[in-house]
Amino acid sequence: MKKISFLFFAFLIIACSEKQHDLVVKTSIKGLKKGTVYLKKIEDTTLITVDSLVINGNSKFELYSDLESPQIFFLYLDKHSAEKDRITFFADKGITEITTTLKNFVFDAKINGSTQQKKLEEYLHVISRINNRSLDLIKENFEALKNKDTVKMNAIKKEADNTTKRKYLYTANFALNNKDSEVAPYLALSEIYNARIHLLDTINNSLTPKVKASKYGKELELYIAKRKESSNE
Repeated sequence: MKKISFLFFAFLIIACSEKQHDLVVKTSIKGLKKGTVYLKKIEDTTLITVDSLVINGNSKFELYSDLESPQIFFLYLDKHSAEKDRITFFADKGITEITTTLKNFVFDAKINGSTQQKKLEEYLHVISRINNRSLDLIKENFEALKNKDTVKMNAIKKEADNTTKRKYLYTANFALNNKDSEVAPYLALSEIYNARIHLLDTINNSLTPKVKASKYGKELELYIAKRKESSNE
């Protein structure tokens, strides 16, 4: 009886001593045999590594991080060559699952985790079409410039300006319609940071108290304050 009690007590000590991680990233990379993976985030404008693992035969693994507030993380794959790939995802406390392939590390990525990630994917689904059109216009403008077609160049410039306005309008509306998500201040900071201060102020003032107190909520408020100090906006 004493032996059983001792074993039970020892088990409790071991269980309690195991570190509980805020974020667990369960990852599976089909086809990966060797390489190094890194879990990174941006801290004070610097990209830092929070966890890493050398892969040698096992394509399924876990990475961990502390997490005070929902934020963007990056999963890097170093194939021990000049090529490095990166998957971007929005993480919250708990488990994020990432499945992908070695061949198409970024494009085959499927991410299952936070509600913020789902919101980000919803935004990217639409904005990618706008961004693709912007890239097409750059190519078309290059051809028009080569052919010295000023009429075509003027038409492209007009469409490019309208495409930029569409991107800003869609992003601002998406942020305003998702004021209860940390994705809103993140998009304001990453996608339309050079918009008019009035627009950023409108997004900032619409945020719920919880989102205002988040990492990106605080950063947006600070960014707007600095812009106001350094300009007459």
